[in-house]
Amino acid sequence: MSIARIASRYAKSLLDLAQEGNKLEKVKQDVELFSSVLDNREFYMMIQSRIIKSDKKLAIFKGLFDGKIDELTAAFFDIVIRKGREEFFPGIAESFQDQYNEMHNITTAHVTTAQAISDDLLDSIKSKLPALGVRGGTVEIEKSVDPSLIGGFILQVGDKLIDASVKTKLANLKKQLVDA
Repeated sequence: MSIARIASRYAKSLLDLAQEGNKLEKVKQDVELFSSVLDNREFYMMIQSRIIKSDKKLAIFKGLFDGKIDELTAAFFDIVIRKGREEFFPGIAESFQDQYNEMHNITTAHVTTAQAISDDLLDSIKSKLPALGVRGGTVEIEKSVDPSLIGGFILQVGDKLIDASVKTKLANLKKQLVDA
């Protein structure tokens, strides 16, 4: 079975349990906290390690998250670690967020610009999203800066990509000149 499928099933289980217990928002916050901790390289490597025993990993999880996350989330982490499936935690967290967003009709748009983007420009981008097929619901925009773009932007919504960067336009122009 693929990693994505396993992660999706665990995420669905957590989502269903959270809904049954009326703790969906709290569990979502817990998963966001966990995802932010996953950015720590040492923590990520510890999770992926097959050398570190599960009881040691459980102790680390208790030390990090005890009192900061809901009992349901803690019990879920405990089960996943005891089953030896902790290597799937990054995928589980991502899949949980995707399923939550789908359930609440939340669309995520990624905007990459050459320099920091203003709020007015973000609002302008949001207003143009319906032309890309984004219908209703809430739109969350994630911003990032990549100076190598020189200018312009790259917008990704789902599987749609608009690359209006100067870098890409220059690369296309170079290709046309070489081909001619």
